[in-house]
Amino acid sequence: MHNRALHDSLAAFVQEAAWQLAEEVSGGAEIPFELDATPTRSAPLYCYRPLTGRFIAQRSTMLSRLPTYPQAARLLAALPDLPAYLAKRGRRAAAHEHPDAALQAFLGAVWADVTDFVYDEQRFSAAYRELEDTAYSGCALSVVITPVDGLVIESDEVALGEGLSLVRAITLEQAPGTLPEDPHQTVAVLALESKDGNALEAAGRRLKRLQTALRLWDDAEPALGPTAYAKTDGSAWMTIPLATGMRRPSGDCLLSSEEEDPLRAFCGLVARRTPRAGELAWALRRFELGCERSSAVEALTDWLLAARALFAEEGYEHVAERLAAICAEPSDRPRLEHRVKEAISLERAAMCGFVRRSQEVDDLVEELGGCLRAVLRDVLCGHLDPALRKVADALVEQV
Repeated sequence: MHNRALHDSLAAFVQEAAWQLAEEVSGGAEIPFELDATPTRSAPLYCYRPLTGRFIAQRSTMLSRLPTYPQAARLLAALPDLPAYLAKRGRRAAAHEHPDAALQAFLGAVWADVTDFVYDEQRFSAAYRELEDTAYSGCALSVVITPVDGLVIESDEVALGEGLSLVRAITLEQAPGTLPEDPHQTVAVLALESKDGNALEAAGRRLKRLQTALRLWDDAEPALGPTAYAKTDGSAWMTIPLATGMRRPSGDCLLSSEEEDPLRAFCGLVARRTPRAGELAWALRRFELGCERSSAVEALTDWLLAARALFAEEGYEHVAERLAAICAEPSDRPRLEHRVKEAISLERAAMCGFVRRSQEVDDLVEELGGCLRAVLRDVLCGHLDPALRKVADALVEQV
């Protein structure tokens, strides 16, 4: 099976459609028939064949209102060769109508030549196998798995969309034998289809975006492991270095079931809105580099450079004032401004070797990192205008 999410969505849709169509029949709606004069062993002369597909097509508007319809249509639209499936089922439709036409064709395949609309597992499996064999013809299926450190999920699986999921490692039926043997270990699982052999390259970009989202999501700074494991079309697992950097020892982020939808939406925003160039992109990269340093003192320069890119015209002028204006309430701005200035002064002392690691130093640097995380997260989510200097100066003038 190439696509478990599509399989489950279509199964749910077919079950709802079965109930709705059966209600139509019990209410007096009649399925049209046509005379089939082709002789068969059971009917040597002729027989009547139910036109189930026509009956379903006449109720397409009604079926489109079912709760499971949008998700099934969306996943169908993502198939690599949906037009090939429509052609095999004898359907023609405009490009924007392909998902709707495919759902009608799929229902017609499930209930071909029958008049009882019930969910039959064997008929569904046969129709789904035909769909995948056609729509994925010539595609290679690649699966990439990598550990996620610092994130514990409450559910067995959290689907993030487009083949990417967070999964509890102990629930995987097939997994590399080198995964950490921890009952709480979370792994990222990415399934990709490709006709041009570039699936693993695309996987690297997707996983990088996931790591960025997780680092911005929680101050535990969850991170992907340094190694991923990949296989294509059932081949043996191979090891792929991800070069994601190290993660400082820290507590774990627990993702409850109530937080799954917010994280799913946030990962989607980060994937769509992360800039590729400019000050914001540069600052985001500096922030992530800070997350990969072995200690908070080592992260200090990265995070100050990120703050400088976002808030200063030259040097560190106005960085403390502007960062405090955005991240603190007016009554708390003097305190936060003083803390940021302390962090700026600390960098010079660290360069000279005068700073030793302590809880006080760690707290100061982590507070700076937390402010940057909040700013970057709000900009990517659209809550903050990317013109941060202008926004901060306006807030200062209001006081």
